[in-house]
Amino acid sequence: MLQKILHSKKALLYIMAISMTFSFSAWMSLLNNFVIEVALFDGSQIGILQAIREIPGFLAFTVVLVTIIIAQQRLAYISIMLLGLGTAITGIFPNVFGLYITTLIMSTGFHYLETLNQSLSLQWLTKKEAPIVLGKLAATRSFTAVLSLGLIYVMMKFFSVEYKEVYLFFGGITFFIGLASLVMFKHFDDDIVQDKKLRLKKEYWLFYVLTFFAGARRQIFVVFAGFLLVEKFGVDIHNMVMLLIANHILNIYLAPKIGKFITRFGENISLKIEYIGLLLVFTTYAFVENLYLAYFLFLIDHLLFSMAIALKTYFQKIADPKDIASASAVSFTINHVAAVILPVLLGFVWLYSHSLVFLIGSLIAVSSLLLSFLIPKNQKPGNETRLVKHTKLNNS
Repeated sequence: MLQKILHSKKALLYIMAISMTFSFSAWMSLLNNFVIEVALFDGSQIGILQAIREIPGFLAFTVVLVTIIIAQQRLAYISIMLLGLGTAITGIFPNVFGLYITTLIMSTGFHYLETLNQSLSLQWLTKKEAPIVLGKLAATRSFTAVLSLGLIYVMMKFFSVEYKEVYLFFGGITFFIGLASLVMFKHFDDDIVQDKKLRLKKEYWLFYVLTFFAGARRQIFVVFAGFLLVEKFGVDIHNMVMLLIANHILNIYLAPKIGKFITRFGENISLKIEYIGLLLVFTTYAFVENLYLAYFLFLIDHLLFSMAIALKTYFQKIADPKDIASASAVSFTINHVAAVILPVLLGFVWLYSHSLVFLIGSLIAVSSLLLSFLIPKNQKPGNETRLVKHTKLNNS
């Protein structure tokens, strides 16, 4: 049984998803309370920290350069260990510059791993099975997050474990998983040799733009939705953890169904639903005064993240197979262009108006929705957008 697991590509995708979530869910769920209660951050400092966290994402294109020397699979193991290390030492440096440095270490591992996870998933899964398996992987990440958050709740509520020890425990487990995988898993040869050159292909322009907007709106939620709950409504660490657990329990049930929905109805419809939902959520966030409504919006926003599977499978359908590794790296960089800039800028906007931050998110959702109408029903290489056919007709 163990031998079969260690020779399975899908098993390795699950291991990567579990290890990534185990550390990052702990790091992220504790962050707002840790920086406010221990490091005494204000809105501008959390914005700067989140911008630093996204710098490795902005530099995700370097993954392709590193894979010239280190195979993708081996680099994934190194990324797991780096993620674990950065998480483990976070609580040891509860000050501004200490948190900036440990965040950079953690984030380098996380973003390299996330880039490689997307690249290997789209290479190793068939187009037919990809939405369903990606949905199951999302559910697995949520199950791991529930386990992590449940442990955090018990450790801090009933045993009064300090932030430092919690970070050390979760980071240490992730580091060990990466090391064990490096030693034990079979090395899988590439079915299709990947292009190691970095390039922006005009055929993928719609995917790139939607990816940019996805990065922008994701940062608004990740950075400021939780911060709103803590700063405006005074939500403590225990209730934040319980809220995240509730979110992930919903995701365990719904993420596989979302994958099946995408398979049945297609990326075109799925992305439109996501963007309409985001528009409603962000607009309501801007004016929310009721704590329970804020909780509800937080849960809905998290669920909409699962619909982002459709953007990945849209790219898988239009991409030349040999472009997947390089284009995945480039798309992660594009995703994080806004992620590096927005937290800092919006951190200062936050000091002036909470509502304006979320209304900017609504504007991004509207832009994404309008662009989604350019996604064709029959996506494939040569038919990447609805504009392709019009261009060909005009040229003929």
